[in-house]
Amino acid sequence: MKNNYQKLLDSIGSLLFQARQKAFLEVNNILVKTYWEIGQHIIMYEQKNKNRAEYGAHLLDKLSKDLKEHLGKGFSRRNVLNMRNFYLYYSKWQAVPAILSWTHIIELLSIEDNLE
Repeated sequence: MKNNYQKLLDSIGSLLFQARQKAFLEVNNILVKTYWEIGQHIIMYEQKNKNRAEYGAHLLDKLSKDLKEHLGKGFSRRNVLNMRNFYLYYSKWQAVPAILSWTHIIELLSIEDNLE
């Protein structure tokens, strides 16, 4: 009886572990895609903006400040810049492997030689 109970307990634990892994991967994929889309929005804004003074640091500083104020943490200037660069380097979403986390993406963005 105890052996059967342990099997039940183990199978439930395994099922829950697998479900949590799937949920984590799905949430990660949604987060990475959202960051890519944020980068896309920034680039589209920059391309339409006629006032060149808004480009670069000024835009990213202001955007970072306003996003943090309205949406909370996760929008440091560096992270917003990474989102922008993510879209620039991978302008086709299909080119981004679904298994990569945001941390992996940041690592890839830091490599200066595209062949690497």
